[in-house]
Amino acid sequence: MGIFSYLTGIGSRDMAVDLGTANTLVYVRGRGIVLSEPSVVAIDSRSGEVHAVGIEAKRMLGRTPGTIQAIRPLKDGVIADFDVTEEMLRHFIQKAHQNRFAHPRVVVCVPSGVTGVEKRAVEEASISAGARQAYLIEEPMAAAIGAGLPVAEPTGSMVVDIGGGTSEVAVISLGGIVVSQSVRVGGDEFDEAIVAYAKREYKLLIGTQMAEDVKLEIGSAYPMAEEVQTEIRGRDMVSGLPKTVVITSEEVRQALEEPMSTIIDAVKETLDRTPPELSSDIMDRGIMLAGGGSLLRGLDERLREETQMPAHLAESPLTCVAVGSGRSLEEFEVIHRMNRGHSRNRRRRY
Repeated sequence: MGIFSYLTGIGSRDMAVDLGTANTLVYVRGRGIVLSEPSVVAIDSRSGEVHAVGIEAKRMLGRTPGTIQAIRPLKDGVIADFDVTEEMLRHFIQKAHQNRFAHPRVVVCVPSGVTGVEKRAVEEASISAGARQAYLIEEPMAAAIGAGLPVAEPTGSMVVDIGGGTSEVAVISLGGIVVSQSVRVGGDEFDEAIVAYAKREYKLLIGTQMAEDVKLEIGSAYPMAEEVQTEIRGRDMVSGLPKTVVITSEEVRQALEEPMSTIIDAVKETLDRTPPELSSDIMDRGIMLAGGGSLLRGLDERLREETQMPAHLAESPLTCVAVGSGRSLEEFEVIHRMNRGHSRNRRRRY
């Protein structure tokens, strides 16, 4: 088996996978980010055959005939459907390598709050999908590396990574996570909040895709200098007929208030548990925002107001987790030792 692994490893460049609830990004060593596609798979419910993966499958969400299902195999940052995740990973690994016999070593990002069982599921799915070896890195650490924070120095850095299914808040110093909190609230909950608001206020049923479009177009976390409006289309719950309604940015902000408050409370709680020396470092450096959810207008201003600390957006919020895990490819052995250390500590604790 060792010789087979060696032979199939020849020409297989190491890769990092940001396996997200909403999108999956693949970083190949020496080439950078080569793939960024939605984490969606379209499957024939009778035969189990995969029809489409990624962008093509996302177009089918909510629009499939009875025999085809468009599935998002990850929920809240963890694997909800093991077999479909394995198929999706296999497709992305082969597409990134353009070689069906490639068996690369893979670093996969996981939320900081996942259990041991959930971590093993990610490792097993990666190996079943064709990886030679699978290592895990926690998302806040990958986001901090990708955002260019000095993670190895004895100074405190705070990162808030808002993804599709989870939001990660962590304080990092000397190459490790000092304090962290993971809440299962992210971009998906923003969309669901808009769907619920339209249902409650306008008796209008809209899809999550329409809600996401509204969020991207006029969503905000802080009052805008000039409030705007847009149209939403859906089905009237009273008449059952298609209906169009005009919704304002203030209404969308009101709809997003509950999930937004959960994220801000997680930030405050993490700051409350941070050692005083590191708190003073964060006061100087500020809070770094990463992940697709951090692109919501005015989120940095809202955090500044709520925490009385500087907050700024990473240079490339959507890709910094993938870039950070890609940079960590150089440190394979260190990650392996960290993983082994974590599992030993966990065994001692129990």
